[in-house]
Amino acid sequence: MGLNIDNLWILNIAGIEVRITETIVNTWFIMLVLIVLAVIIRIRLRKFQTIPSGFQNVIEAVIETFDHFVSNTLSEKLSYISPWFFTVFVFILSSSVFSVFGLRAPTADWATTFALAFASFMIMLFMGFRHQKANYLKSFFEPHFIFFPLNLVGELAKPVSLSFRLFGNMLSGTIILTLYYALTPVFVQFGIPSLLHALFDIIFGALQTYIFVIISLMYVRGAAE
Repeated sequence: MGLNIDNLWILNIAGIEVRITETIVNTWFIMLVLIVLAVIIRIRLRKFQTIPSGFQNVIEAVIETFDHFVSNTLSEKLSYISPWFFTVFVFILSSSVFSVFGLRAPTADWATTFALAFASFMIMLFMGFRHQKANYLKSFFEPHFIFFPLNLVGELAKPVSLSFRLFGNMLSGTIILTLYYALTPVFVQFGIPSLLHALFDIIFGALQTYIFVIISLMYVRGAAE
């Protein structure tokens, strides 16, 4: 694991240079694992039981817990967007978990975190116009029309600040672990790194996942209500 994001392949498509970076490949790998896992879960749940038990009970508990979390944050009226944020939650958390095994987290690349934040921003705009209609556009001119530039900049700053928050925290863990491996002798690179990975990749990763999702939900709620 290093600080630089490597270009693994450079493709030339119709005169356009397309760089396949380490982040892209790692993202594809995580997506593949999650898709395979989703297919396995779907196969296991083909015989759906009215009274759940065992594996079905665990899956239902996870889904219901997240649905309640979204409903309590957004309200029942807006909870229909829960599947998108569940997908984001699982992807960001998986990125942190896989970094324990030496895979550079895609969320340690600002391109990934900005893409996720921008998608949440577009959902925020959609929900604002869908539920408030003209009132949402009117809010950009409140309390006076001269505040429009400030309100606009404030809205545009949301995906930027959200993406940098996640990116900075994930990259900081990568930097600390990289420095540890580079500056310490081999005999102390066993055991102690496990604790550091557990702290930065698992605990901090789960915390940053929660923060990213909860802030995104609050942005959506503020726009829609």
